[in-house]
Amino acid sequence: MSQTIPDAATALRRGDLVILPTETVYGLAADAGNAEAVARIFAAKGRPRFNPLIAHVDSIEAAAQVGVMTPFAEALAARFWPGPLTLVLQARPDGPVCDLARAGLDSVAVRVPGHPLARAVIEGFGGPVVAPSANRSGRPSPTTFADAVDETGAATSVALDGGDCEVGLESTVVSLLGDRPRLLRPGSVTRAELEAVVGPLEGDAGEGHRSPGRLTLHYAPDAPVRIEATDAGPGEILLGFGPGVGDPRWSLSSTGDLTEAAARLFRLLREADREHPTGIAVAPIPDSGLGEAVNDRLRRAAGFVG
Repeated sequence: MSQTIPDAATALRRGDLVILPTETVYGLAADAGNAEAVARIFAAKGRPRFNPLIAHVDSIEAAAQVGVMTPFAEALAARFWPGPLTLVLQARPDGPVCDLARAGLDSVAVRVPGHPLARAVIEGFGGPVVAPSANRSGRPSPTTFADAVDETGAATSVALDGGDCEVGLESTVVSLLGDRPRLLRPGSVTRAELEAVVGPLEGDAGEGHRSPGRLTLHYAPDAPVRIEATDAGPGEILLGFGPGVGDPRWSLSSTGDLTEAAARLFRLLREADREHPTGIAVAPIPDSGLGEAVNDRLRRAAGFVG
């Protein structure tokens, strides 16, 4: 496969799919305005078409051409872009993101990725790019180049290796459609960080369908996942958290570091799954700060929310 930025931009213009590194997870990218290309993403991932995609752009100015930037949106963008924050905005009627990418909604999810390689491809392409995680739908998101290629590489003509993903969890998603910002999906930009900029966040209030990654069973390996586990059952692998919990090989963080746990979560779920265990047990994770996002992914991997 080709490995250059110009090749990736050319492939996107041609309607092909591209494996694209971001700071969160590896993405399966396509021209956000090309419905046929977007349909190829859904086919490659086996993704339900009612699940919207995020439009990735290279600047705040480009985001404003895709959706309506409210004062709250501008404040959040100024503080957290480029970076792992997605804003759900009112879509511009003449905007460049096709209806299929927006799942037929009047809203659009937008972010400026923090990975320089991703932004270089978007700038070279010259328009918004949708780039959902480069995994088959419902499985753990790939945070390494090898896992991305293994999952969906056969559907692409270009794959760019940007190294291991620094964050390891999909972006935080905030809706700016109402009077107050609403947190639709937790991520590495934490609730506390967001509220320091815009004040108290409201709940999703029925807007969850406007965000990707909200399916009840999501991010799941083949082996069943059991959360809040204190030990491993027969044939299970225990993903530990904190000093002395389980086999160090399978520890999300032996020091109890939530940032390390987030970065290692999907990779360890995948590695454990390759051992064909009867199940994957996961030790309790604190629900504060970044732990809110880690637990959200774990609850969905286990097949339930709440």
